[in-house]
Amino acid sequence: MNDRTTPSRLDMLRFLERVQVADLERTRRWIADEERRQVEKQRGIEARPPAPDWLLELGLNRDALPVGVHVGGCHMAGKRVRGIERGEALRWLAGGVVACTHCRPDADLGFLEG
Repeated sequence: MNDRTTPSRLDMLRFLERVQVADLERTRRWIADEERRQVEKQRGIEARPPAPDWLLELGLNRDALPVGVHVGGCHMAGKRVRGIERGEALRWLAGGVVACTHCRPDADLGFLEG
């Protein structure tokens, strides 16, 4: 092989430097992207409306009666829930909708049956 086809040690080191600079720039872009995602996630958390005080667990279809009333954040509430006000929670309980036996919204609301 002659010297024209074989890169010099200096040429190989400069090539390595270009590769490493490109890797460093890519890593910095990844870091900046991750920092943006974390900031957006935190903004989303801060902008989230507060959890409702009371939940109404809905039936399987829109014509079915609600399944139960829960305290907001109850782990036993199903996926089909909507937040309700205190007065509405009391009306549903008075109308015969069952109070969750785990979070006991009836006790928190001061609801006495009968």
